[in-house]
Amino acid sequence: MESHTLHRGTVPLLVSLPHNGSFIPKDVEARMKRPARRSADTDWHVQQLYAFARGIGASMLVPTASRYVVDLNRPSDGHALYPGRKETGLVPTVQFDGSDIYRPGAEPGAEEIAERVKKWWKPYHRALADELSRLRKKHGRVVLWEGHSIRSHVPMLFDGRLPDFNLGTADGASCSTALQERLTALLAAQNDYSWVVNGRFKGGYITRHYGKPEDGIDAIQLELAQVNYMDEDSFAYLPKKAEQVQVLIKAMLEACLA
Repeated sequence: MESHTLHRGTVPLLVSLPHNGSFIPKDVEARMKRPARRSADTDWHVQQLYAFARGIGASMLVPTASRYVVDLNRPSDGHALYPGRKETGLVPTVQFDGSDIYRPGAEPGAEEIAERVKKWWKPYHRALADELSRLRKKHGRVVLWEGHSIRSHVPMLFDGRLPDFNLGTADGASCSTALQERLTALLAAQNDYSWVVNGRFKGGYITRHYGKPEDGIDAIQLELAQVNYMDEDSFAYLPKKAEQVQVLIKAMLEACLA
């Protein structure tokens, strides 16, 4: 099975969807607790939500495997992104609700984790780096857009309800000031969705590692509350709600090309 799919676009924009994958190998699934097999923490339907981006010429990179197999938005050495805060790791053993993923004693060991990194993590990141290089060489600059989504209430990670749009730029380090200001202005100009910039989600490993505005690579992460486009209990995609939120997301992607 291929670790990812890559659509090569024509404009200097790469949409990366590292948590869209939901595949769990049978040997891994057999060791998981039954509730975890739903892969509830998947960024459900973001590939469908961002499908329009191909129409504006963007490249798109989508993984196959679930984040429960390996989290592509974590560093391969497993170090924490938010030291001192609760978070899931490179190969999670707990879900966002705090429940265990694996049956007692069935958690993956160091050798298995290394194999998962080799099979799933490294190919995704090679493809990501290569596509960024191709687009930067062609256009002189490129924007990496990290498309994520999460349930609107995740007590393990944050208190209360998450804002609808959570824009992360590593506190301004991963993209140019001008681009962050353009995106912030779009959020501020509308009243349909709540939003925050560099709040609880400042951008994960991909945003922080690849975002080098001084070298012509701007990286932005959008963590979108799933309630805006899907039913968070059944995981059903809600087309009408999705169409509404796509209007603002599209405006933001187009601002990246300005």
